[in-house]
Amino acid sequence: MNRVDLRILNALQRDGRISNQNLAEKVGISTAACWRRVKALEENGVIKGYAALLSRPKLGLDLCAFVHVTLARHVSENTTPFEEAIMARPEVMECFATTGDADFILRVVTASIDSLDRFLADFLFVLPQISQVRSNIALRELKLETALPLR
Repeated sequence: MNRVDLRILNALQRDGRISNQNLAEKVGISTAACWRRVKALEENGVIKGYAALLSRPKLGLDLCAFVHVTLARHVSENTTPFEEAIMARPEVMECFATTGDADFILRVVTASIDSLDRFLADFLFVLPQISQVRSNIALRELKLETALPLR
């Protein structure tokens, strides 16, 4: 990956709908070369896809919680079913296996505290692999970036 590829990636992170012609002008290469580079970045999995960034509050998804999950045992018989269950839940926006007090940290988005309570009570608390769950509610979103810090 060279500087031109990084400039292409930076531009696409800021505006995924930019036309190939505008992208080529922005990074200083021909439109054909730009198209080939973007296609190669997509085929190599560097560009995983394109998406629209939506406003949670305008869609009524006002609550963001960080849920810290500790498993009862650290064996694949516990982790695999837990991971599969988490992957199937649309409320779980992100899931990280972590070090420290929790085994996993989930970013969960719901409409309200009631819907978070239902998610916890009806889904998370009934998973047999779980030993402990702690939640933190986000009061304000100060920064949310989607663009990776490329040099």
